Amino acid sequence: MASSSILEKNQESSDRIPMVRKAALSDVEQMHRLINSYASQGVMLPKTLLQLYENLRDYTVVTDPQGKELAGCGALHIYWENLAEIRALAVAPDTAKRGVGSMMVTALIKEARSMGIARVFLFTYVPDFFARFGFMKTDHSSMPLKVFNECFQCPKFNTCDEIAMVMDL
Repeated sequence: MASSSILEKNQESSDRIPMVRKAALSDVEQMHRLINSYASQGVMLPKTLLQLYENLRDYTVVTDPQGKELAGCGALHIYWENLAEIRALAVAPDTAKRGVGSMMVTALIKEARSMGIARVFLFTYVPDFFARFGFMKTDHSSMPLKVFNECFQCPKFNTCDEIAMVMDL
């Protein structure tokens, strides 16, 4: 994948800076491959193409400047007028540790703020990464809408090992 060169070229010229934008229909196949590559390792929940198409408006992506090569994706899923979840955050392995994840989280938090969302939560295996943005660990039971809406259907529902985190905006 040419994604690693996306970020290396960032230092050479400002016209090669990765682009953060809302996901498009043309991104879905790449998003599907990226998310499910992590799901096959057991570190993310899988997403079907149907789930991605149905929720496409939730997703933001980081791409090369031409908008074709996907470096990362993530979603801001609204649950209520004051509550949203950052979910399905995935960074292409060849762009890891180069700021793509930070770009995604920053963009999703900015989107939540622009919508007037008061609280954002997430489930993760990397709490230290999200703590840098102001997320704090919390108990799963503090998010009943999430638990009863989607977690109930999750194959890991009774054995969830992800860490719940929350941030008030």
